[in-house]
Amino acid sequence: MSDAAPPAVPAYTGPRRVLSGIQASGALHLGNYLGALKRFTELQDAGAPCFLFVADLHAITVWQDPAKLAAQTREIAAAYLASGLDPARSIIWPQSAVRAHSELAWVLNCVARLGWLDRMTQFKEKSGKHKERSSVGLYTYPVLQAADILLYKATEVPTGEDQKQHLELTRDIAAKFNTDFGVPGFFPLPEPLTQGPAPRVMSLRDGAAKMSKSDPSDQSRINLTDDADTIAGKIRKSKTDMGVMPEVGEALDDRPEVKNLIAIYAALSDQTKDAVTGEFAGQGFGAFKPRLADLAVASLAPVTEQMRRLMADPAEIDRVLKDGAERAAAIADPVVDEVKSIVGFWR
Repeated sequence: MSDAAPPAVPAYTGPRRVLSGIQASGALHLGNYLGALKRFTELQDAGAPCFLFVADLHAITVWQDPAKLAAQTREIAAAYLASGLDPARSIIWPQSAVRAHSELAWVLNCVARLGWLDRMTQFKEKSGKHKERSSVGLYTYPVLQAADILLYKATEVPTGEDQKQHLELTRDIAAKFNTDFGVPGFFPLPEPLTQGPAPRVMSLRDGAAKMSKSDPSDQSRINLTDDADTIAGKIRKSKTDMGVMPEVGEALDDRPEVKNLIAIYAALSDQTKDAVTGEFAGQGFGAFKPRLADLAVASLAPVTEQMRRLMADPAEIDRVLKDGAERAAAIADPVVDEVKSIVGFWR
């Protein structure tokens, strides 16, 4: 019996690519800006090759008004551009405009295992007690997500806590495809890119709930389309507690609303949370909230203004999306052609 180690599986050796997408369901808010848009721009400006799509295929896993879906797609694209993404340096496109997403998703549906999908917690959360009423697409959309990533052989994916499980599924699918078809290193095993100091922005009314466009209270979130007075008013009215700003290093698990506001301030000002608490320690929220409101307005007002300008010129957005779709397809189509050959489809 040999004690020799098994031969190493060849690793992926292709170029670095960073990929992400935002669903075309409209109503972007501060959580989207801090957790995604701001980070995408920072990655682009640091020289990362960024692939950023508008996830309209994912959006229809739940009902979307067909009369509004195209406008919602343009709104997400406008937010990308308004946040500083440059279509000359990053590829921006609508997911449904590149048919290779759907083609690869079917092949990967046949690679993924039912047990893997049964473990996906987001389906359980989104389907609730009546999963039999949910669309099949909602159940299988993590496989489409894997196709989105592997189609462009992305090596890194900006990932929040709620998406880590899906990225692990993508890695499992990639590894199984490479092994099953004897093509080691064909698909990369993408790595997560963690976010900054506010990867998960919580509700302004409930520090235990994620900031969400589906919350019935508009006071729970700061929308990217809110004007300066609205932003300031929401922060003034945001929930805190009867205490004062904490000391550096103080545990805040029992003060979730305070923890959330500190995280937002840190992310907007590119500081650590300890730096923020060091600046405001012992002060009342009557001193802290106006400073946070000023910071939020200064950070978001240029984005809001540019978004409104772009939304008033849909032809310009469409030009960017069309060009991006053509560039994305030029990369994606050859990958799908190669996958078809690997799988053994008639060519």
